[in-house]
Amino acid sequence: MDSGAIQENKNFVEACDRAKSKNGRLHLLGLCSDGGVHSHIKHIFALLDGTKKHGVPHTFIQFFGDGRDTSPTSAIKYAQQVLDKCAQIKYGSLATLIGRYYAMDRDKREERVKIAYEGLVQGIGDKVESGDLIKHIQGLYDATGDKRQTDEFFKPIIVDPNGRIKDGDTLLFCNFRADRARQLTEALGIKPLFETSVIPKDLKVYTMTVYKKEFPFTALYPPVVPKNVLAEWLGTKGKTQFHCAETEKYAHVTFFFNGGQEKAFPGEDRCLVPSPKVATYDLKPEMSSEGVANKMVAVINEKKYPFVMCNFAPPDMVGHTGVYEAALKAVAATDVGIGRIMEACAMNNYVLLVTADHGNAEMMMTADNKPVTKHTTNKVPFCINGGGYKFCKPEHTPALCDVAPTVLDLLEIPQPPEMTGKSLLAH
Repeated sequence: MDSGAIQENKNFVEACDRAKSKNGRLHLLGLCSDGGVHSHIKHIFALLDGTKKHGVPHTFIQFFGDGRDTSPTSAIKYAQQVLDKCAQIKYGSLATLIGRYYAMDRDKREERVKIAYEGLVQGIGDKVESGDLIKHIQGLYDATGDKRQTDEFFKPIIVDPNGRIKDGDTLLFCNFRADRARQLTEALGIKPLFETSVIPKDLKVYTMTVYKKEFPFTALYPPVVPKNVLAEWLGTKGKTQFHCAETEKYAHVTFFFNGGQEKAFPGEDRCLVPSPKVATYDLKPEMSSEGVANKMVAVINEKKYPFVMCNFAPPDMVGHTGVYEAALKAVAATDVGIGRIMEACAMNNYVLLVTADHGNAEMMMTADNKPVTKHTTNKVPFCINGGGYKFCKPEHTPALCDVAPTVLDLLEIPQPPEMTGKSLLAH
């Protein structure tokens, strides 16, 4: 990106050429923040520079508010950066602001996606001049009751009326993470899964990465699929396995856990427990942890699978709400679920490992009592229980890459050469 190579990416150049050959209109859609979990605002700026460089007459930025991987009131800063960038290079415009709650739903809440869609396509939302945008955002922050909106929950704000998505437009989705980009991309690029009176014709959609193998969209960066990830290696060695999560974390125990591959590996079974249908998860902080625990206990009791894994959603999903009291309940519910699984493991001679890949609920407030909604970079636990096993005192600094080798060591399976981590078991 810093070298400008992204601007010469062949599929990006193709997108620019397509826009020029059609109606001269290109949209950059994505999460506008420096959270770095789903996107990065630097990528959007580099692509904006690129569309100018390649002579696209009109580029519109469709700004999705963050507030989960960043402070819930930081969009005002990023919106100012976008306005300043467009003014600095005398090109492009900030067309729409929409919170990720609507634009980046991943729980099949099509009523949310419809709100984002209608803002982008039909201009349904608050109409605000660019010169008044920052004041308007501050007003949303300062409002009380139901009128208050923070970054994640912005209803569509229409800044540039000319920036609606129209027939023949070219769209580039800038998020590099797939799961929260799929539904809106599908609605615009294939077909809305909700009723709407306006469906733009002859759109061409490009994406930063492959959002779903079946999507007919051109990705700037096709996936680099890691080889012999844990699930694949277990299948290669003839071991059966079971992966379980509720809807909000199902991709994490399938697509992400399997190295960016949708398909199940040989011997891999899966279970999806529906997430509760509530507006925000602080309203039901236990989420579907009981259902996940129920399924895990039942499967462990069957003794069918040498490897069984699950993801408990509440500490992360409720942590993102910034509601401290709800986070307490979320962690308590997760603790109960893990406790039940631990008991089942003990009864059936399974070894239990508990870990995480980032923090969240352990830090819910700043020093001045403002809510924290983003992930933390604190060290995560890695716990072992059962079978008399203990961890060693490693000479290196333990890392997430050591988890899979530890699992393989427990199963007495040699690790593949692609795994660079080391088992943490004491021998």
